[in-house]
Amino acid sequence: MIALVALLSAAAAPHTFYVRAGALFDGTGDAIRQNIVLQIEGDRIRAVGVPIPAGAQVVDLSGYTVLPGLIDVHVHLESRADHFEDIWTFRTSSPQGAMVAVVHARRTLEAGFTTVRDVGSDPFVAVDLRGLIEEGYFPGPRVVASGPCISITGGHCDLNNYPPTVRVSLFPAERDFAVADGVDQIRHVVRAHLQHGVDVVKIAASGGVFSRGDTPGAPQLSLEEMRVAVEEAHKGGRKVAAHAHGTQSIKDALRAGVDSIEHGTLIDEEGIRLLKERGAYLVGDLYNDDYILGKADELHIPKEYVDKERAIGQLQRENWGKAIRAGVKAAFGTDAGVYPHGDNAKQFAVYVRFGMTPAQAIRTATSDAAVLLGREKDVGTLQPGRFADLIAVRGNPLQDVRVLENMTLVMKGGAIVKDARGK
Repeated sequence: MIALVALLSAAAAPHTFYVRAGALFDGTGDAIRQNIVLQIEGDRIRAVGVPIPAGAQVVDLSGYTVLPGLIDVHVHLESRADHFEDIWTFRTSSPQGAMVAVVHARRTLEAGFTTVRDVGSDPFVAVDLRGLIEEGYFPGPRVVASGPCISITGGHCDLNNYPPTVRVSLFPAERDFAVADGVDQIRHVVRAHLQHGVDVVKIAASGGVFSRGDTPGAPQLSLEEMRVAVEEAHKGGRKVAAHAHGTQSIKDALRAGVDSIEHGTLIDEEGIRLLKERGAYLVGDLYNDDYILGKADELHIPKEYVDKERAIGQLQRENWGKAIRAGVKAAFGTDAGVYPHGDNAKQFAVYVRFGMTPAQAIRTATSDAAVLLGREKDVGTLQPGRFADLIAVRGNPLQDVRVLENMTLVMKGGAIVKDARGK
């Protein structure tokens, strides 16, 4: 009987192994520590800075810098970065979008991003993607899922400047869970998003770059509409991300109580002050300006979109730098899908170019991003109790942040999903 109990206990015990890190950036500060061992038990970190017992299984990363798995809080896994022409609005089916999201999820994970926040897809692709990845049906990052972006009629998330006979609609009775006017409709659509399992609600406070017929700086949802969206989302324990390029729309969104400002392109001093007062996060997608303007002709990006990006792209970077110097909270979000998925880490160098230290930039994609997501007990740092989500790179990212563009090893939940050691 004693032998049977011992056998059953051994069978139930989680797998334990050790990671030997030549250098460790754990996400809790700005320093790198040398020669640190992590004990992994099951899918979580059991201990940091422990000796390795004789005969233990070891993942030897003694020649590498080990960091927490990276987090991108603004992606669109359903979107392709080679389908910008208007015709793709009509040629892309929802099943096709879901299928390419599977491919993009894997690319993102193998690029070292073990957690993402998907902030806008067909209803409710990101929610389903999250569930299937959690089941282990296919590989991908941990997904914090929104539903479709919610905007006004004729707004950033609507189909604009076509004849009224032209429509693309999956759920006409619900206006595709994406368009709402007035506080009653806003209340309904946010409740519907919660009903269908979203983790976060995305709203459009202003116009956008990649939308026909609107102006990025122009307000769209009203202050009252956004207040209702925030009220309903927060009652349900969800945060709200506001797409906001325009000066006034940024301030209105912050006064409404949103948790993050996406883009923040034309933010002014008052907007920066409000960000700090409200404790909201600025999510600056700074890299994609290079991609959009550099690839405009090759990818046949509509002239309207290119002109808008050319008008505001550099302003966004300059204003983001002002906000960072003022001490706002920032999280790493790239708008992946506008540029190719898997290239997310190219934004680190842009963050450094416009005012962050390499350590600050890395923390926006680790510990700081985890706090925005409300997942700091699980991801973002390499501490006991967190998921064993980690990456390894050659070189020192505090000296050259571009080393994060080439992952040697990626581990998610204690399982190695990419291993390029020896290659």
